[in-house]
Amino acid sequence: MTRTWPRMVFLAFGAAALLTGLDAALTLLRVPAPVAVTTVPDLPATHGELMTLGFVGTLIALERAVALRRAWGYAAPALLVLGSLAELAPWAAPAGRAAVLTGAVVFVVVYVPLWRRQRDPAVLVQALGAVAAACAAGLLAGGVPTDPVVPWLAAFMLLTIGGERLELARLRIRGNWPEPLLVAVSASLLVACAATLLWPAVGYPILGAAILALAVWLLRYDIARATLRSTGLPRFVAACLLTGYAWLVVASGVYLLVPGAPEGAAYDAALHAVFVGFVMSMIMAHAPVILPAVLRRPLPYSRAMWIPAALLHATLLVRLAVGDARGSSLGWQIGGVGNVVAVLAFLAVALVSGLRRRA
Repeated sequence: MTRTWPRMVFLAFGAAALLTGLDAALTLLRVPAPVAVTTVPDLPATHGELMTLGFVGTLIALERAVALRRAWGYAAPALLVLGSLAELAPWAAPAGRAAVLTGAVVFVVVYVPLWRRQRDPAVLVQALGAVAAACAAGLLAGGVPTDPVVPWLAAFMLLTIGGERLELARLRIRGNWPEPLLVAVSASLLVACAATLLWPAVGYPILGAAILALAVWLLRYDIARATLRSTGLPRFVAACLLTGYAWLVVASGVYLLVPGAPEGAAYDAALHAVFVGFVMSMIMAHAPVILPAVLRRPLPYSRAMWIPAALLHATLLVRLAVGDARGSSLGWQIGGVGNVVAVLAFLAVALVSGLRRRA
């Protein structure tokens, strides 16, 4: 217990960032939320950063710190989550942004000894994701609005997960070119992010093409195609992975077909196809594997996990197909609230499953 309690503290703060981010999501959906915007005026503006760098970034940085096995590595998740939460207070926002940027830079540095330990393309791809996170944090600290920073935040998620899946994809890879191809796709994704800032009319189609290339690579080589035919946890993980990859195709289509930077419904569709359809699905898929590795405590698979996973994708489909595509505010709100409920339901199922195992 003495070795795992600090990690539990990190996860508790990460959960606080998640719950705060979900509250901000409800506020942006213009529905009642537990914490009203009048109480925390900056809450809606911090939604994206709380969910990406504050929550997911903290989890990924914590996992990397555990792998590093050096105390200084834990500075990355600490600064990311505490800085993200500090931005909720207007008087602490500048310090919070500086802390997030520092945490993101430390996160990049963590990959230096990891790369020296194992010169693996999977580590390189994940390191490129950390670079994208640092770029996003730097832009936000410099006062750039969230919308132009979204591609960098997306690249952080995509490359981190892509690198992790490469480690398992080797079971299906034949030949020498798939791994260099993934590295090339990863590099092109960073180039596309820079292009979206400098030349949006060209940058966003390049971004769409890079996301599509990554989705095709994952669909082609991920072991999920084989494990989908199994049972229990392997089948659940495979279903979440493949559905998440399908949402990447949707996001790439928006970036390829909409001229310039997406706005309005197109922006909402691309954003949530990536961060809800892909990222949240990946979190559900990996939680029963990653959390036990971090906490040294089991998180048993439960068939009840299928319920929030199915709800997540069904309500996201409502949000995009009815809310965004048809311009229905009610469909948009129902889908968005359903996404929040699905995430909370998965947390509840995971908590109950873990407590039952300990009992």
